[in-house]
Amino acid sequence: MKQAEIALIVGAGSGLSASLARLFAKESMRVGLAARDTAKLASLVKETNALPIACDATDPAQIQAMFGAVEKKWGVPDLVVYNAGYRVRGPFVDLDPKEVERTIRVTGYAGFVVAQGAAKRMLARGSGAIFFTGASASVKGYAESAPFAMGKFALRGLAQSMARELAPKGIHVAHFVIDGGISRGAADLRVEERGADGMLLPDEIAKNYLHVFRQHRSAWTWEVELRPWIERF
Repeated sequence: MKQAEIALIVGAGSGLSASLARLFAKESMRVGLAARDTAKLASLVKETNALPIACDATDPAQIQAMFGAVEKKWGVPDLVVYNAGYRVRGPFVDLDPKEVERTIRVTGYAGFVVAQGAAKRMLARGSGAIFFTGASASVKGYAESAPFAMGKFALRGLAQSMARELAPKGIHVAHFVIDGGISRGAADLRVEERGADGMLLPDEIAKNYLHVFRQHRSAWTWEVELRPWIERF
């Protein structure tokens, strides 16, 4: 009997990561959910029978403990999704350097720490997948949003370098550019502004992650760009 696949989602919450968790659980995968505040994950944990792990992704020691918890319960993850993010906005000259540093640490540096921990374990086995959630800011910097662009550009560069180095060693690395707003459901006020077709549905995004995870290694994708059909390029 084939052993159940293990997926670890870092930066879990109620949006895209929740859709990923539900889809992975539906695929009979064992799901680990890591977040700074696991209390907010209670209903999702119950729904998906997931393993909740309290973890600050910017702390290497906590990242090691996170992987240790998953390995102790199930083993080395087959898929690790880095979905954490933080941003500070405002006029460039008014930005608080400490907040800029935090944005870059959560968005870029922590992605490296998580990916390095995953890669070390997957390389020993010779297989695995590491996925990163990017944004419009991964490829275009917006006014009054320089810190987020700095972090997301760094994450994309990390993914690209990793893909070139690790793909030949059996590790599938992919970066997902989410170019548009992700709908939060019926209560999302942004729908009134953009229209129902102007938002990405998290469940549909999640299907793309699963599709890339299921790709045969003869045709691996390193980057996917997703946007509503009416979104401007």
